[in-house]
Amino acid sequence: MQVTVVVPTFNEGPNVEELVGRLAAAVDGIDAEVLFVDDSTDDTPAVVARAAGSASLPVRLLHRDEPVGGLSGAVVEGLGEARGEWVVVMDGDLQHPPEMVPVLLETAASTGADLVVASRYTGNGDAGGLDGRWRHLVSSASSLLARSMFPVRLRNVTDPMTGFFAVRTAAIDVAALRPRGFKILLEILARNKVEVVEEPFVFGERFAGESKATFANGLRYLQQLTALRFGRMSTFALVGAFGAVLNLAIMWGLEQFGVHYMPAAVVSAAVTIVTNFLLLEHFVFHDLRDEGRNVWKRAAQSFTFNGIEAAVRLPFLHWLVVLTGMPPVLAQALTLVVAFLLRFVFHAQVVYRPRKSEPAPVVPLTGEKAAPAADED
Repeated sequence: MQVTVVVPTFNEGPNVEELVGRLAAAVDGIDAEVLFVDDSTDDTPAVVARAAGSASLPVRLLHRDEPVGGLSGAVVEGLGEARGEWVVVMDGDLQHPPEMVPVLLETAASTGADLVVASRYTGNGDAGGLDGRWRHLVSSASSLLARSMFPVRLRNVTDPMTGFFAVRTAAIDVAALRPRGFKILLEILARNKVEVVEEPFVFGERFAGESKATFANGLRYLQQLTALRFGRMSTFALVGAFGAVLNLAIMWGLEQFGVHYMPAAVVSAAVTIVTNFLLLEHFVFHDLRDEGRNVWKRAAQSFTFNGIEAAVRLPFLHWLVVLTGMPPVLAQALTLVVAFLLRFVFHAQVVYRPRKSEPAPVVPLTGEKAAPAADED
């Protein structure tokens, strides 16, 4: 069998028949099956059984009494039960258009990739189906944070939050996955070294039902990111903590020699910015120093950002204390947390952003000789 379409479902009964019908039409002529991995508490399993009886392609159902790992756990079980050489993972609410399934498979065949991501944020892709501006903002910010924490693995991925992708089953180690929450693609990309390409798609409106996204899902996502990439961010935090202590020590020492606190603050900030950059170079982003930017450009970008951040943060601290009545220590802690996240994202996405890798060469299957590769710069 060529492809198994894995559809994790939770109370998606009203969408099932429409989904099966459109999938059957989309994969007509392709050796394909649909595997529903269901965690529902309603009549969705019965609806799947009815749809299977009239479908023009094989439909299987795996109902889980204990939904271990949430949606991600359902996908992992589906990967283990799939019969196809390729698995296409998609949601059951029709926001992932079934007509894209053959497009993802064709892209995989033409590029030689192991994994094809259906992206809302590349080419003519669109995330218009997200509910409201808040979900747009959360989705974009979550993707940015993920790409900052995994700059190498996600160098060619603009939409690591998508739940719509095609993967060659032999290219991943299913047993190594540790599913939790919603974001199984991030788990696959972080734990497997695979050749990735993207295909733009338009994220549609839900056919029926309501979104399952909750605040708790967001917390589980942050937990997943921390578990997958604790190393780089924790080292960044240690450098930041050292810089804060050094900043205070220099400022205190200068004041002991009679220097006014404002010039002392400027000197301590300047010394800390330089020291932090050197530590980032050698202990945090040492593996990304050879990605096309020389040390002077990296230094200029880092110093400029940190200088602007310091100039903005102090007035913001004053605003929090004066206008909201927040205790100064609490306000300072809040500004430092926000500044830490902003610094991390900026350095990962700008200062040490890795170059995109070249796509894998297409291997000719007709006996023709491959064209010679262009010389690299």
